[in-house]
Amino acid sequence: MPIEQNLEPDPLTPASGTSSLPQSGGTATVSDRVQSTIQVPFSDEQEKWYSEACARLDSERLKRLLLQLVDIPSPTGGERRASEFIAEYVRQQLGGRGYYQPINEETGNAVGEIRGGGGGGSLLLYAPIDTHLEGDPGKDLPWAGPVLRADMIPKGYAEGDMVFGLGAANPKCMVATLSEIAVALHEARIPIIGDLAVGFAGGGMPVSVAARGHYGMSDGIYHLLTRGVAPDFAIIMKPVWRVYAEEPGMCWFKVAVVGTLGYAGIPRGAAGYRDSIVAAAELIKQIDAWIPEYTAHNTSGEIAPEGHISAIRAGWPERPAFPSATTEIFLDLRCNPRTSPAEVKAQFAEAMRIIHERNPDIQFDWEMFGACPGGATDVSNWIIQSARRGWERVQGRAHGEPPKLAGQTDGALIRRLGIPCARIGFPWPPRNCPEEFKQGLGGMGVAWIPDLIKSARAIMYAVIDTLTRPRSELGL
Repeated sequence: MPIEQNLEPDPLTPASGTSSLPQSGGTATVSDRVQSTIQVPFSDEQEKWYSEACARLDSERLKRLLLQLVDIPSPTGGERRASEFIAEYVRQQLGGRGYYQPINEETGNAVGEIRGGGGGGSLLLYAPIDTHLEGDPGKDLPWAGPVLRADMIPKGYAEGDMVFGLGAANPKCMVATLSEIAVALHEARIPIIGDLAVGFAGGGMPVSVAARGHYGMSDGIYHLLTRGVAPDFAIIMKPVWRVYAEEPGMCWFKVAVVGTLGYAGIPRGAAGYRDSIVAAAELIKQIDAWIPEYTAHNTSGEIAPEGHISAIRAGWPERPAFPSATTEIFLDLRCNPRTSPAEVKAQFAEAMRIIHERNPDIQFDWEMFGACPGGATDVSNWIIQSARRGWERVQGRAHGEPPKLAGQTDGALIRRLGIPCARIGFPWPPRNCPEEFKQGLGGMGVAWIPDLIKSARAIMYAVIDTLTRPRSELGL
């Protein structure tokens, strides 16, 4: 099967040179981790194996699997049915090596395996399986929008090579694509010497679902990696058609603005009355104005850590006559791997101190109620370089420095647990995505099969590159 090349115009020029990763703190506005891809050519045999494995990639099979996955709801903490389904799928397709890894009654992980001949390294291909929405109008509306669009509903459908439905792009196309890579490798009977695992976990979305045991924030992948799946290397598939060696963490804050319980019949300006909602509106503007300063101060390497105010909570909707005594503001600040959550907390504390000095009449308190550190893999590590070689093989040009990102994934925890990990994805949103689905999250529920096959070929390169070499060639 021919390899697609030059499918993505890119104004970035390849970068070269090397530099070390700072261990903590620091401020930078340009990447300090730029390095040209190290070229390790395939042998004639490896070229043959790669061609044979790519020839087995089946776009129609991938599409069918993706549609089946979309049809199975898998909200965070409620992934059991989807995980059981994909575990059985890989078990059948890989000749019996696949299983469901239960965590509780509502959730668990899926694992499939192809064992090599021995003497090689082990590689995990990983993607989360949970969706950011419930797919239930009673739970998602109006916060997801005025209606649930077709890309927000757990009912898949296809128009040609375009697949629609909740999670079609993120995360379920990744689950389907990595499964297809493993199946194609198995069918091609490539004589790998290392072991390949495919793993799919719940709890991957950056949420904490109280109704399901506060599940989320990488709970599933932590369970996966501490219950027997312990690879030498990992590749996580997520949106963005580049290879990344690092990903941010996240820090969650709550600011509680204190006023007094009011009554709609009290004249404005009554003695002793403080409106927490109006005061919170002023704080929101000032916090939102500070966040870009935080991003600029903490940008370095491949990460530009963004932040957003995400929720506001106050009062009783059924008692509109009584203005709330407390208004709570919630926000997420992304965390550069070089900046610890403790440092982020210190920066936020200083910002809130300055805001208080500017607004002495507003009473408020704050706390950090969630924190996950970022993670980084040395850019010279085998798996980063191998994934880059695969990307360059498919794209037909040098990889260069990738655009900075802020999207948090389970890849941060994989790296923090000591497993070198490369992130590689697919063009997102699809270039021909209908305009109506580009609003908001821009195509989380729209996937284009040719983009997934393109990504599969790049990942397959890294699979062949890694699993057909002895451990000594992999730096192990």
